[in-house]
Amino acid sequence: MDVTTLLLKHIEGYGKSLWQDTELVLKRGDFLAEQGKINTNVYFVTQGALHLFHETEAGSNTIRFAYNDSLFALLDSLITGTPTAYTVQAIRKTKLRIMNGDDFMEFVNSSTETLKLWNAILSYTIIAQLERETDLLHPSPKERYEKVLKRSPKLFKEIPHKYIASYLRMAPETLSRLQKS
Repeated sequence: MDVTTLLLKHIEGYGKSLWQDTELVLKRGDFLAEQGKINTNVYFVTQGALHLFHETEAGSNTIRFAYNDSLFALLDSLITGTPTAYTVQAIRKTKLRIMNGDDFMEFVNSSTETLKLWNAILSYTIIAQLERETDLLHPSPKERYEKVLKRSPKLFKEIPHKYIASYLRMAPETLSRLQKS
């Protein structure tokens, strides 16, 4: 059983209900969070897909994805309580369970076991981000593509290619050529 599944089991067994009663449903193109605004909620994607991106004057850069059975939060905002540097948008119809960030942190700190599970998830997230940063140092689009395909084959089944191309810092046509070769 993976760490996220274990944490979810602990959430369900916690003394008080943490998830909001109703799921949030986003249509394709709807925004969940906007750069420059505080968002400390924790989400669980029950259906659909989201992309997290950062806007600059030069354009939009996809940073991460969340899709079916993903636990997701804007960590910069959750941890610091400050506005996030990211925007989150639904790639397709998406259903989310929502938990208040303060309630989540209270839960995380309620036992040594839940704190260890949360730390394991954070460690995984940090390592994944470091791997991504290293991947982007490769000048060859082919190397970037191959590394991500090897590490996250499910990504290519869940996410439309135009978003993956943005994530890999290449044109969609380049990604298409690489997939055909």
